[in-house]
Amino acid sequence: MEFDVLIVGAGPAGLAAAIRLKQLSPEASVCVVEKGSEVGAHILSGAVLEPRALDELIPDWRDDPPGLATPASEDAFLYLTETKAFKLPTPPQMHNHGNYVVSLGNVCRWLGARAEAMGVEIYPGFAASETIIEDGVVKGVVAGVMGITREGEEGPNYQPGMELRARYTLFGEGCRGSLTKKLEALYNLRDGVQPQTYGLGIKELWEIPKERHVPGKIWHTTGWPLTTDTYGGTWIYMLGENLVSIGMVVGLDYPNTWLSPFDEMQRFKTHPEIRKILEGGKRIAYGARALNEGGLQSIPKLVFPGGALIGDTAGFLNVPKIKGTHTSMKSGMLAAEALAEALKSEDASPVLDAYPEALKTSWVWSELQGVRNIRPGFAKWGFYGGMINAALETYVFRGKAPWTLAHHADHSATKPAEQSRKIAYPKPDGKLTFDRLSSVFLSNTNHEEDQPAHLKLKDPSKWKGVNWDTYRAP
Repeated sequence: MEFDVLIVGAGPAGLAAAIRLKQLSPEASVCVVEKGSEVGAHILSGAVLEPRALDELIPDWRDDPPGLATPASEDAFLYLTETKAFKLPTPPQMHNHGNYVVSLGNVCRWLGARAEAMGVEIYPGFAASETIIEDGVVKGVVAGVMGITREGEEGPNYQPGMELRARYTLFGEGCRGSLTKKLEALYNLRDGVQPQTYGLGIKELWEIPKERHVPGKIWHTTGWPLTTDTYGGTWIYMLGENLVSIGMVVGLDYPNTWLSPFDEMQRFKTHPEIRKILEGGKRIAYGARALNEGGLQSIPKLVFPGGALIGDTAGFLNVPKIKGTHTSMKSGMLAAEALAEALKSEDASPVLDAYPEALKTSWVWSELQGVRNIRPGFAKWGFYGGMINAALETYVFRGKAPWTLAHHADHSATKPAEQSRKIAYPKPDGKLTFDRLSSVFLSNTNHEEDQPAHLKLKDPSKWKGVNWDTYRAP
């Protein structure tokens, strides 16, 4: 099948790109492929949406908003010890007046319906497994390969994938996309930029008694249960009539190899202030995802012959805000604007240089420029030094410090097991805290018994000498 534009990933960036392109070039043929069983299937409820990009894309969206979009009402930033909570001044980046607590899955479903109404073809349930490259130019992807066995061979139910070809292909695969990794290597997209750094977010959705629910309430916490050498924090967002999104992000440059982000999140819920909110409630969903935390310093080259990177696959998360939906959507919109111009000419260059140029003059770039030193400050100076640096960057330099701090690769911070303190995590009680298996069950992640493993060791010989003997399998 052939299209003018193919978009890999029906997340906020991909759908915003599709809608913007149709607004500018209604006659263009646009296809979106999505590995989830439906649009929004791989996006767990509970996020705070800054509506800036959405206002630009669909100015009247409030007349028919996505389900569960709850206006932000109350902000709090807390420092936790094991038993107490101290209210701190809310940093400007965390002021949420005018924002919305949303189910991001619902937002994507809503955007998907808008895109389809404009003539965009969306194919959920089709994982893109291979990029089509001819004469050095990306020409599309192969999607929907079925029946590959655990050994990587064609099984009895094998079905070859379909070639989806396009003049231009946008990759919006989310954090650390599998096709994007290969594109970065093939086109040297990471040359000259700092290593990408990552966080792991663990997230749960709860139903709580209505009398304890404050629609639009937003809490962020720092401190306990994490130690001062580990970057991370938590959130509690109240949406709808009785839903609570609760979660924790842990920077993957944590030094203690025994630390488990999953177990830290479970332990967080036992804090007296958090227990008060959740007790008597019911956990209804669980999920986890990686986050790109490198910001401006780690954004790769965004374009290559025949395509471009958009959204979180490129890494536009504003870490101090803990928000990236608005920046991801805007990146997709700017790529679409560059595409609309390129499609007007049959002789247009296969490299969309207008897209990164537009991005650098947009509010996305200035927003990330202003917070570029906050995350690496914590890596460099730990919790207290990082907080002082963040205050200076925010209130004194206002994002215009004459220097840019560097990132280190996450793995370089991890200490061997013998130099790390073992952590005794409490056993789950099945009411407030849970084990991994019951959690993954709630994530609706289902796999065939005989399908290939998603994760493969780059060097299988290192599993014992390095992964186990030295680090005890972090």
